[in-house]
Amino acid sequence: MKSRQFLVQMLVLAALGATAAGTAARQTVDRHTMSPAATYVPSVTPLPHQSDSELRDLVERLIVDRAALARRYSDDQAAERRAALREYVRTWRAQLAQIPFDTLGQEGRIDYILLRNRLDYQSKLFDREDRRQTEMSTLIPFGATISALHESRRRMEDVDPRGAAATLAKMADDIDNGCKKLESGDSKTPPVSRIVALRAANEIGDLKRLLEQWFKFHDGYSPLFSWWVRDPYKRVDGALTAYVKVLRERVVGYKEGEDEPIVGDPIGREGILEDLDAELISYSPEELVEIAKKEYAWCEAEMIKASRELGFGDEWRKALEKVKNLHVEPGKQTAVIRQLAHEAVDFIEKRDLVTVPPLAKDIWRVEMMTPAQQKVSPFFLGGEVILVSYPTDAMEHADKLMSMRGNNTHFSRATVQHELIPGHHLQGFMNDRYNTHRRAFETPFWGEGWALYWEMILWDLGFPQSPEDRVGMLFWRMHRTARIIFSLSFHLGSMTPQECIDFLVERVGHERANAEGEVRRSFNGSYSPLYQVAYMIGGLQFRALHRELVGSKKMSNRDFHDTILQRGEMPVEMVRASLTGQPLTRDYKARWKFYDAPRVQSTESGEKR
Repeated sequence: MKSRQFLVQMLVLAALGATAAGTAARQTVDRHTMSPAATYVPSVTPLPHQSDSELRDLVERLIVDRAALARRYSDDQAAERRAALREYVRTWRAQLAQIPFDTLGQEGRIDYILLRNRLDYQSKLFDREDRRQTEMSTLIPFGATISALHESRRRMEDVDPRGAAATLAKMADDIDNGCKKLESGDSKTPPVSRIVALRAANEIGDLKRLLEQWFKFHDGYSPLFSWWVRDPYKRVDGALTAYVKVLRERVVGYKEGEDEPIVGDPIGREGILEDLDAELISYSPEELVEIAKKEYAWCEAEMIKASRELGFGDEWRKALEKVKNLHVEPGKQTAVIRQLAHEAVDFIEKRDLVTVPPLAKDIWRVEMMTPAQQKVSPFFLGGEVILVSYPTDAMEHADKLMSMRGNNTHFSRATVQHELIPGHHLQGFMNDRYNTHRRAFETPFWGEGWALYWEMILWDLGFPQSPEDRVGMLFWRMHRTARIIFSLSFHLGSMTPQECIDFLVERVGHERANAEGEVRRSFNGSYSPLYQVAYMIGGLQFRALHRELVGSKKMSNRDFHDTILQRGEMPVEMVRASLTGQPLTRDYKARWKFYDAPRVQSTESGEKR
């Protein structure tokens, strides 16, 4: 067994050694076994510090009650659902106003502000959804009918089979007529944008599933229902399928056998301002774009320094090309991940930067992404399970090469610790164990910002040991600045998805397929509009707070990082309020100006580069 382990270690070191000068000299513990289970049990003397909030139970009650109400009204687009949730939020807001704010402690005041802020934002989201539904109303006039059938089942009402059959038969005819008008290009039909058409197509898919649930609930259990309704239901189901196909092909521009066009659904400047207010960010979208440009300029200057060391002068894209080709062969990426993960843990523990519980070190796992997943997520995704994007034998040759180049060893040096420890895995581990009620205030500015912040801190402490390492880490940092620019520009209406892809290729050096996957992921609806902004901006917030508290010697690195993790997830401005004890008022609004000119430190002694 020892000889086998030795052989694996030598293979890993050989693969890494081919990527950059000096890599083979790194001393990394390569752990193959878990620690004794007894080491996972925490000490109870003394008990760990736990901040107390008088509103903890109240926040948890709101979470579970709202989730229960959402399950009851399970048609996401139904007006009845929005009305119920709107009333729920309004009543909670009124109840919250009765709490004597001045009697609360600091953590209770923070929860009050966050709860009030979240309720106010949800009310704005209901208004936003009303506008979206109005825009789609001409494309899905049958939506209210399907929602009514679904809701009648939820209310456990008796169904009239003959009446339901007549309703469905008419609906099938109406949908067929709508299809024909779209196919013929009827000039009387109002023009429809691709954005609204794709949104409607997605919603029709949801309505189709609701109708299927309604039908299956009664079919077979009520013979009369089946006799009357089965045929009209099949007609409607087929008509909906055909209608979605026409919308996607004729309006959205989807072609069979090709990836669906990247369309997105921009929310506009007003929507961005609402979202920034909810995240307690006191900057305008235009100011955030300027911050991103300044950070990009710093990255480019540092990239040129590394490029010169590699012999490419100021042509840093040539240095980037060299680094992209320093990847391991297929099948060996998991060994690289294991080594890089352990190296990051050893680095932070040696410097006493943050507490890493033994169980957190031992339970993370690796899974591989499918080719289909890689079209949307061309790079790592992580947490307790790190999902690895690397080519499979079924992928086309060009896609294989782009996947290996985009996930080369030096790019991975930044992303592995971002996804595992001290990044997302450590975050999730601590979130499951401390102040769990603050999951209600989940925000990517805390979640992604924390992981990006560690890339900054590790850079400052000399984690990248070679110019190739620095190129790899700088690529990702440039990528985060680009995310701010292209995502905000898209939602402001000043960049198209194709321009976003070109921007990533030309300004950051992405492989085109990876750039397409990144933009698709950003605008496919699974991420909030500010999600991509949150990486760099949240990281800059944490870095400014680190400078304020650790740089001034008010806190040690370990106390600073441990306290953040134990206080729970929330907008970073409230993290600052928690750590500094700053005065808070009932009507508190974001005001923290956390950004100054980019600075970097290259040594552990703090000498500026």
